Amino acid sequence: MTLKWNKLYKYPKSKREILEGDRHYDVNDEKLPSVTTILQATQDAEKAEGIKRWTQKVGEAAAKRVLEQAAKRGTAMHSYLETYLQGGKVLDLRDVGREASSMAETIISKGFNDLEEIWGSEVTLFYPNLYAGATDLCGVYQGRESIIDFKQTNKPKKIEWIEDYFLQLAAYAMAHDQIYKTCVEQGVILMCSKDGFFQRFIVNGKNFTRYKHKFLEKIGQFYQKMGEKKGQKEVKKG
Repeated sequence: MTLKWNKLYKYPKSKREILEGDRHYDVNDEKLPSVTTILQATQDAEKAEGIKRWTQKVGEAAAKRVLEQAAKRGTAMHSYLETYLQGGKVLDLRDVGREASSMAETIISKGFNDLEEIWGSEVTLFYPNLYAGATDLCGVYQGRESIIDFKQTNKPKKIEWIEDYFLQLAAYAMAHDQIYKTCVEQGVILMCSKDGFFQRFIVNGKNFTRYKHKFLEKIGQFYQKMGEKKGQKEVKKG
């Protein structure tokens, strides 16, 4: 498969840091909270309770093991895809590596045919004074300027389960538009389960706008919480 690169934009380098337990990006001399940090801090009570119930059901040790395995598989899959996009190949003989390679190949064969142009991969994006993050791909997909993320999963997802993924895409799109004066109008999720089941989720139009507005609301909630925490610390110091 021939990939068309068009490096229209100069994307910044960044460093990831943990500040007071939360992931931040050091980019352009700013230390900004990550998009995932904002989403985790503002998740609704129902979602938090659901995670708690699942952990109690399977046990903390099993829950930790499942999450660690998923993280390793996800890292390996992303590494394979990033190397492929740069024109290389990955040979990972670990069990998790072979599984991840198979998942990555599924995403390539079933999801990359509609990838018309690549602006950048593993791209750091930031909105000055507000947030930062990294997306897997920026470019043109099915004729639209798009933010594209690769996801692995233990089992196929229903669309109502992945709202946070759409919020991430919306956040990255707003950051891209702010810095590069683009009009990113679409978010794309290319997902594969460990059993090889491929899913593609695309959000655009009014739905994408709705997710942008919702993420802006979450930014407000996040910084309000941060202000309250800071105030509590100052009271304790006093």
